[in-house]
Amino acid sequence: MSIFARIAEAKIQDGIERGDFEGLPGRGRPLRLDDMSGVPPHLRLGYKILRNAGVAPPEVELRREVYRLDREIAATTDPVALTELRRRRRDSDLSLAIMLERRAGATGPGAIRALRRRRAL
Repeated sequence: MSIFARIAEAKIQDGIERGDFEGLPGRGRPLRLDDMSGVPPHLRLGYKILRNAGVAPPEVELRREVYRLDREIAATTDPVALTELRRRRRDSDLSLAIMLERRAGATGPGAIRALRRRRAL
């Protein structure tokens, strides 16, 4: 478990002990897993079609690829393979960043600098 997951888990446990989660609206009712309020309106139909077909959106597939590559990097000891895995990881991360920034409408010098910083990792 990563340090961030441990911190998050500790904060959740603290909240439970303090009773922060008692009496929340919707308590005891099923979650609405089909809620698309976080998806931009122009993408909702496409996402619904993908979901009904059992296909994940492109950014989810890229995040899965990044996660898979991270696991491979952690398990690899061969320096040549490690270099290739790190290159593929950077490429996937950059592709994901570009996709998300385009979707958010981020343009201009700040967006370009952020992409260059990510590529340098």
